[in-house]
Amino acid sequence: MSSRDTILGRVRRALGEAPRSDAQASYETAVDREYRREHGSRSTEETVDLLAENLADYRAIVHRCRGEEELSYLIMRLLAAQGPQYVLVPPGLPPGWMSAADPTRVHDRAVSTTHDLDTVGSVVTGCAVAVAETGTIVLDGSPDQGRRRITLIPDHHICVVRVPDQVVSSVPQALERLDPRRPLTWISGPSATSDIELDRVEGVHGPRTLEVILLSG
Repeated sequence: MSSRDTILGRVRRALGEAPRSDAQASYETAVDREYRREHGSRSTEETVDLLAENLADYRAIVHRCRGEEELSYLIMRLLAAQGPQYVLVPPGLPPGWMSAADPTRVHDRAVSTTHDLDTVGSVVTGCAVAVAETGTIVLDGSPDQGRRRITLIPDHHICVVRVPDQVVSSVPQALERLDPRRPLTWISGPSATSDIELDRVEGVHGPRTLEVILLSG
């Protein structure tokens, strides 16, 4: 048996016992696509707790707060701990989120180069949705998140997730909320790679530090 016969045999087994007369129809009818939408049954509170647990497993730093006033002071403390001189803010970030923070705000503009953005220490954004089962934050370029590049160049990213409104259990549920035509960025923890001798290096192609604030109320 040739390699070609082996591969085609595997394909036929995957397609099942469908009639061979119409290959396209057999593919559509033979493969079960009733995928599970989520794993297990959880309350809203348990889903948020699972998100926090999985974010922490990916070495993101998770904070919880209630209300915009508490949020503004939390952001102020987080920025003060990092000590950046400049903070990048997307154009639609709610003004109250940064009301207590002192660093100079830099607004993303089309003329900004990667060199300009590299001088910024931190970025503060919202998000489109957060996936509890995978500990993933999804950005879609909305006004409170800005363009993709502003969250990839600064070394420190603070991302605010409104709970429970922006939290879902699974990836299929997240996809239902997202527009595939938008520039989607899926973030599971800070940037990291282990390509070189399996040594983990953080901050190679994105922020070295990801702090996620779960905002309720």
